[in-house]
Amino acid sequence: MSKAASRIAEVLVPVAIDQAYSYRVPEDLDLEAGDLVEVPLGTRDTVGAVWEIRTGASGSNLKAVAARYALPPLDASLRAFIDWVARWTLSPAGMVLRMSVKAPFNAVPEQPRVGLIRVGPPPARMTPARARVLAALEGGLALQKRALVELAGCSASVVDALADEGTLATVALPPESFAQPCDPAFSKPRLEAEQERAAEALAKTVEAREFSVTLLEGVTGSGKTEVYFEAVAAALRAGRQTLILLPEIALTAQFLDRFAARFGARPAAWHSSVSPRQRARIWEGVANGDVKVVAGARSALFLPFADLAVLIVDEEHDAAYKQEDGVCYHARDMGVVRGQIDKAAVVLVSATPSIESRVNAEQGRYGHLKLPTRFGGGRLPAIEAIDLRREAAPRGKWISPRLVAAISETLGAGEQVLLFLNRRGYAPLTLCRACGHRFQCPNCTAWLVEHRFRRALVCHHCGHIERRPDVCPECEAVDALAACGPGVERLAEEVAELWPRARMLVLSSDFPGGTERLRQEIEDVAKGACDIVIGTQLVAKGHNFPLLSLVGVIDADVGLSTGDPRAAERTFQILQQVTGRAGRSGRASRAFVQTWQPEHPVIRALLSGEAERFYSEESEQRRGAGLPPFGRLAALIVSGKDRASAEAHARALIRAAHALPPNPKRRLAALGGLPRDDEISLLGPAEAPIAVIRGRHRFRLLLRAPRNADLQGFLRAMLATAPPERGGVRVAVDVDPQNFM
Repeated sequence: MSKAASRIAEVLVPVAIDQAYSYRVPEDLDLEAGDLVEVPLGTRDTVGAVWEIRTGASGSNLKAVAARYALPPLDASLRAFIDWVARWTLSPAGMVLRMSVKAPFNAVPEQPRVGLIRVGPPPARMTPARARVLAALEGGLALQKRALVELAGCSASVVDALADEGTLATVALPPESFAQPCDPAFSKPRLEAEQERAAEALAKTVEAREFSVTLLEGVTGSGKTEVYFEAVAAALRAGRQTLILLPEIALTAQFLDRFAARFGARPAAWHSSVSPRQRARIWEGVANGDVKVVAGARSALFLPFADLAVLIVDEEHDAAYKQEDGVCYHARDMGVVRGQIDKAAVVLVSATPSIESRVNAEQGRYGHLKLPTRFGGGRLPAIEAIDLRREAAPRGKWISPRLVAAISETLGAGEQVLLFLNRRGYAPLTLCRACGHRFQCPNCTAWLVEHRFRRALVCHHCGHIERRPDVCPECEAVDALAACGPGVERLAEEVAELWPRARMLVLSSDFPGGTERLRQEIEDVAKGACDIVIGTQLVAKGHNFPLLSLVGVIDADVGLSTGDPRAAERTFQILQQVTGRAGRSGRASRAFVQTWQPEHPVIRALLSGEAERFYSEESEQRRGAGLPPFGRLAALIVSGKDRASAEAHARALIRAAHALPPNPKRRLAALGGLPRDDEISLLGPAEAPIAVIRGRHRFRLLLRAPRNADLQGFLRAMLATAPPERGGVRVAVDVDPQNFM
């Protein structure tokens, strides 16, 4: 006699495992795929997501699902996206799930909000302060005590006295709103003809309710944001949802204000500075469809959208979209995948698109909209090179005489100056002039960066901090320590000497105060509260500084000497972006680029404005080398507690790769031979350029494959054949690596 069938739930739990576990579904529990549940795992209970419901034999010894959470389920499209990301990145599916479901479970219980409302007659003794309190509560308004005190301009004791007399009473307030309704007709902009055509094209992609990808390319100041806002408006008119990804959401108060000016309310913001409770409420609002627009960092890609209409990736070229630890993914590329699964329109936006996006547009995979001129007839800055071989700064200084003269002239006209140097701190290296001792991090093979404002030497890789000594720890020489090279703090010192009366501001993520301080400082720059701005790459993130008319790039060659195959592209992008901060309000503007290599293709393209030529030449070099987007790359980073164990495991991976049986879709080039066009080449192992980070020794392997190769299949087979990780050795897989250090 066969046993009666029972329901079995395949549950994926948010831990580092790549498979779902089977659990028995109690008869009194109604479960469907996507439900969030509590299940026993080992000696504890944990959260899980039902991936599948199937029928199995009853009477088995499977553990039972403990409970179902009263939360919206993960729909089929989000579950498919999680599976896709896990397969592509070779990450455990549980870790990808964790990025999607941790928000509602990390929140602390919400504290009740209590307000004050007028309920009784006026007090027997009326004072001006009491009168202001009652006036603030006219019309039955209820306010929290702190807000009431600020509005009435009185002390808390005045409010307490009115409550004691029965004039005021406490009432429960609803939870604080995190996303007001957005109105697509709130403030329609006046668009120029080119903008109007692009906006209409984007709106049509949203209205089509089909998957599409469009690259919106426009020079700095061309109004790209206003154009893609019309795609948001189309989604709002249809009652559907929008996701806008931004590389530095915590620093983009300007963007949120522009959004509110267009739609009457800010979008729900999703980034690390948002409180856990707020994140939980946004998560639920997105899942049930109440939150229509989210502007967020890359992690917002894993929110459970109920009806995603359009996904916008602003500054799509930005390296901040790549997550380097845990699940290594690129939010731009995974955004395209999410759009395809959700049948949503995807819009990639940039003044300096990535070569990958440009090639996809040229080959017809993406639509391509261009805005070649600035809005309102504004002119792009005139860019000049300063050849440091002929016009060098004085010894120990970093601003050349021609740039000094231009800055003085600009300040005299009452306009702002931006000096760009992509080096944090005071100096990248400190050494002893007596014995040559160099200060190195004890945990990493990297020099300690001096931060003079903090009187500290800091490692930018592991966070190690030590006090800058007055004597050399090696030879005990006094006053022999020398700072080598400039950082933004050292540049600020020089600026203060040259223009002591100018109001100066240094924008760097190293200073105390976090993102709130940076937001306020960026707002101050936009309002003209400073004369000279000194900044790292933060200043190239799409900010609008209306009074800025001069940009000086202190060292344009910083990023050109690395072994990164994208070095030229990234340098061109950041220089184009930072020089594009000037003249956005329509006034005449200039940019000076200090360089030791004025003949370099990147510098030539920047000066001539021949971006098309640069993209064409760079694309051909990539094509010839089989590099993305014409080929594929994957990196394996092997790390261990000592050099020998890390290197031994890296070499074992090489042997495992060459021991794999032949496969036409993942053919490996012969060891020591030149790879054919249809073969995967395996390079390494080589000690990483930064050989030790956080005390772990690192070796890198690089795989280069044709576009049609089954690179993930090859990696899985290689890792399965290799010896298991032992003795603290770890292997990290990075498909489509952006960092080669």
